[in-house]
Amino acid sequence: MTTDIQESKHTGVMVVTGLLLGAFVAYMVAWYLGVFQGNFSLVLFVLTLVTGAYWAAEQVWFKPQRIRAAQRLQDSLGQRRDALANQGIHQVDTDWERSDVTQTLLRQPWWLDWTAGLFPVLLAVFILRSFLFEPFKIPSGSMVPTLRIGDLILVNKFEYGIRLPVLNTKIIELGSPKRGDVMVFRYPPQPSLDYIKRVVGLPGDRIAYVNKQLSVNGQLVAQTELPDFFDSDTMRYSQQFETKLGEKSFRFLNNASSPAFVPGASDFAGKENCVYTMEGVTCTVPAGHYFMMGDNRDNSLDSRFWGFVPDENIVGRAFFVWMNFSDIGRIGGFE
Repeated sequence: MTTDIQESKHTGVMVVTGLLLGAFVAYMVAWYLGVFQGNFSLVLFVLTLVTGAYWAAEQVWFKPQRIRAAQRLQDSLGQRRDALANQGIHQVDTDWERSDVTQTLLRQPWWLDWTAGLFPVLLAVFILRSFLFEPFKIPSGSMVPTLRIGDLILVNKFEYGIRLPVLNTKIIELGSPKRGDVMVFRYPPQPSLDYIKRVVGLPGDRIAYVNKQLSVNGQLVAQTELPDFFDSDTMRYSQQFETKLGEKSFRFLNNASSPAFVPGASDFAGKENCVYTMEGVTCTVPAGHYFMMGDNRDNSLDSRFWGFVPDENIVGRAFFVWMNFSDIGRIGGFE
């Protein structure tokens, strides 16, 4: 009777596990097909919690049950051997049977392989991705020439402070963004999307981008013209310059045929701190916010268009290209 009840419980758990795995696959397929915008951080968090619950149940319940069942089998076979020995029968062919059946009883079932078995890996990925380094793929050319389409980059998650996963709430202050940093952040108009741009303005800075010249707090940022840059993705040349913000030296692009004014700026929080003219835009960065621009200045949807990035939207500092399958030579650090 006890064995039947246990088998019934195991069957019920197996069915529930199958339903959970089916729901997860359906969610991922719908996300892939674009039915909705998924949240990978949330998915990883939920998967870690669920597989962690299965792992704990495996340690305190399922595994001990399998061990007890295997022990009962061994005891039963031992008793049978002893009973046969008392009858003068000493050649008993049960060693292979005991070993084979015992291993079957001890073997983890498939539904625990796909849950409890994955927990250590998911936990390691969750900790690494949430608190140390997170990988991203560059989907657009807004950061050319620093970053190219298809670059797979690493982002330092702890340099700007330790944040709670999913909620992104800072709990430990370790540092703050500096001018010139390449930063990944949650896109303010749609926080489910991650954007990458360069930090141009810090809280309190007065940023002017007028006639395609950048000024910070009234000081013109020096720039040196370089040979034109050929973008193999767009098959066109752009003016290329070298400049320095803070401690970071980098290159950026301008398109001589693009106008200086900012077309189609949206209504955003703090827009009253900005003045738009035919020559460009001037903004005072609010406290706790940052002004971001792409290195491909005339092909970047950035703070000039949608406003400032609040501190709570920060993800981390991008610092390394670990792979580009179209150009292995892209691997390395960048500023």
